Amino acid sequence: MTTRIFHPEPLNTNTQIQLSDSAAGHVARVLRMRVGDAVELFDGSGFAYSAELTVVEKRRVVANITTAAEHDRESPLKVHIGQGVSRGDKMDFTIQKAVELGVDAITPLLTERCGVKLQAERWQKKVLHWQQIAISACEQCGRNKVPAIHQPLTLSHWLEQPSDQLKLNLHPKAAHGINGLTTVPDSGVRLLIGPEGGLSDIEIEAAQQHSYQSILMGPRVLRTETAALTALTALQTRFGDLG
Repeated sequence: MTTRIFHPEPLNTNTQIQLSDSAAGHVARVLRMRVGDAVELFDGSGFAYSAELTVVEKRRVVANITTAAEHDRESPLKVHIGQGVSRGDKMDFTIQKAVELGVDAITPLLTERCGVKLQAERWQKKVLHWQQIAISACEQCGRNKVPAIHQPLTLSHWLEQPSDQLKLNLHPKAAHGINGLTTVPDSGVRLLIGPEGGLSDIEIEAAQQHSYQSILMGPRVLRTETAALTALTALQTRFGDLG
């Protein structure tokens, strides 16, 4: 299988580019690739670029781009997840798997029961870390467009954002599940997922006041990372490209 590498700048055929420091280190020191080896590059535009390594050094790797092809592996269903921030590596796991399942964007949410408290600088580092997880997931799963990991928002700010997407909120006492939805708008779905411990009654009421429809994922209580991925899978199976 050809190694896939994200490049943060626009790519063009018949050019040579120097890989980013992190990509170069991975190619040279981890994968131990050599001059002449083939790689596939992508820049988030939707195109995949075939290239050949022409320089492989410990701190410098250069690739010659030969051809480009558009490979659309994006789901027709756009899902923007508002995910209550969870502790440890649960958020990393959720982002990684949501990207594999075709999520369009993720906004980390600060809620009443969110157990993660950081200063602004630490949050910025977290977002960069989460965006890199999304990039790595794209490299693995074949996506050529990288979902955006937005800056964290308070739940109230998320709810107040204007959107013409179908607004959904997981709730264990909802009247119906995703199979009860008959259609979704072309703009897609805006999916609210609570953190560990869930949303408070006040937050659930606020979501309802902002036109978020409560849906049920089944008779069992799911962890926050399980809930997000289960709901995304169900939506993609019913309205997207999972079969």
